[in-house]
Amino acid sequence: MGEKKNGKKLSALIDALNDDLAYELSSVVQYLTYAAKVSGPYRPELSKWMLAEVPEETGHARFLADKIVALGGEPVTTPKPVARARTNRAILEAETDAAKRYTVRARRAEEVGEKGLQVQLEEMVRDETGHRDETRRILRDWNL
Repeated sequence: MGEKKNGKKLSALIDALNDDLAYELSSVVQYLTYAAKVSGPYRPELSKWMLAEVPEETGHARFLADKIVALGGEPVTTPKPVARARTNRAILEAETDAAKRYTVRARRAEEVGEKGLQVQLEEMVRDETGHRDETRRILRDWNL
């Protein structure tokens, strides 16, 4: 009975990781697109900052895809839709709630005994929180 329950938890974890993967794929598209769309006197700084985030988001996506396969799942290939943003402020406010998702996911990983996954997800919480904090600072300090 316990093995069946753990199997359901593992299956639910794989599904949730696939949802996270779709968001990470979306983040890559989002940063690339928004870097091209920013305008005005802050464009060079904003564009550079957004493009610098792409390798990190790609790394998150790669980790998630690899882990999904290692757990016996099939990684998704379609990103979540990217919201259209028409102003610099809207572009910067488009940061997702990834830190919350990864916090929940880390708890699920712990429940099924995936300590390495739990630790990596906690690192990703730190990364995403850093993105959020940097975005807040940009919005506060730059009168966009």
